[in-house]
Amino acid sequence: MNLVFEHVTLGQRIIFGTGAAAENLATEVGRLEKNRVMVIAAPSQAALAREVTRGIPVAVHHSDVAQHVPFANAREARAIAGRNDIDLLVCIGGGSTTGLAKAIALTTGLPIVALPTTYSGSEATNVWGLTESGRKTTGIDNKVLPVSVIYDAALTFSLPVKLSIASGLNGIAHCVDSMWAPRTDPINQTLAVEGIRALSAGLTTIKNDPSDVLGREQALYGAYLSAVAFASAGSGLHHKICHVLGGAYNMPHAETHAVLLPHVLAFNAPAAPEATARIVRAFETSTATAGLASLYARLDAPRALKEYGFREESVPGAAELIMGAVPKSNPRTVTETELRNLLFAAYSGTVPTA
Repeated sequence: MNLVFEHVTLGQRIIFGTGAAAENLATEVGRLEKNRVMVIAAPSQAALAREVTRGIPVAVHHSDVAQHVPFANAREARAIAGRNDIDLLVCIGGGSTTGLAKAIALTTGLPIVALPTTYSGSEATNVWGLTESGRKTTGIDNKVLPVSVIYDAALTFSLPVKLSIASGLNGIAHCVDSMWAPRTDPINQTLAVEGIRALSAGLTTIKNDPSDVLGREQALYGAYLSAVAFASAGSGLHHKICHVLGGAYNMPHAETHAVLLPHVLAFNAPAAPEATARIVRAFETSTATAGLASLYARLDAPRALKEYGFREESVPGAAELIMGAVPKSNPRTVTETELRNLLFAAYSGTVPTA
C-alpha cells in the first residue's frame, strides 16, 4: 500500500538528565533571557519547587492547583501573572500543574518551561483543558506548548508507586489511542510502539524497585514519546471517554485512564487489525489484550471505576454525554448501548476480552 499522510512535528526543546533539574532550568531561563518568573507547583511540591528554582529570578510562587483546571483557578492565575509583569511560566508537577500553566499561556501568550514529576505527558502536547459547570472543554493551540521540557527522574521519587503506575498507564493510553486517533499516521504509530515498550519496562521496574533510577528514566522517556504521538494523532475514543468522566464526575485523571484502557482496547482492537498488530509487537505477546492484561497483572493496576468514586447509576448519563464526543474516525461504530456496557464493565472491574 502506498504511504499517503500529512504529519506535523511540534517544535520543542527537551533536556534530559537525572539530578540536573536546577542547573538545566537556570540555563534555560538564561537562554530565554527572562527575569520575572512565575513558578507553579502544588502545595505538596512546594519544597521541591523552591529547591529547583533557587537559581532563577522568581517573582511569584503560585500553588492554587486543582485537577481538570477549574476555570476559576485559571482566571485567578492569569490575573496574578498580569499584576506581576510575568515574562515566563515554570511549572513543576503533573498534568494538573502543567494544565494550569497552559491555561495562563492560552490567553497571555507567555512561554512555559515544564518540569514533569509524573508520567502524564501533558508537557509535550499543545492540548489544553478547562473545566466549568461539570463540563471539561479541551482545545489545541501552539501557544500552550511548553518551549522547553526538563526531564529529571529524581523529581519523580516523591510520586507513590501506585500513582506512578496509574500515571504511566495514562501514558500507554496515549500510545494506544494514537494508533487510531483522527490524525494517526505511521510516524506517530511508530513512536507509540516505542512508548509502550519503554513505559511497560519502566513501570515494571518501578513496581519491583521504586528506587531504581533507570526504571524511572525509561518511564519518563516513554511518557514523552507517548505524548508526542498523541499530540500528532489527536484524541481517540479512550480520551474522549475520560475527558467526559473527568469533567462531569470529577474523576481522578490517571486512575480513570488506567481503568478504561483495557476496555477501549478490547472494544476497538478487532476493528483495527493493522494498528492492533503494532500493539502486539510492542507487548511481544499473542494478542494486544493479552499483552495489556499481563502488564496489568504485573503492576497490580487500577481495575474498577467504583474504587474512585464513580457510581453505577451514573452510567446511562455518562454514556449519553460521551456519544456526543465519539470521534468519527473510530475504527468501530459506537452505540450508546455499547458505551453503557463498556462503562458498566469498567465500573465493576470486569476483565474485558476482545
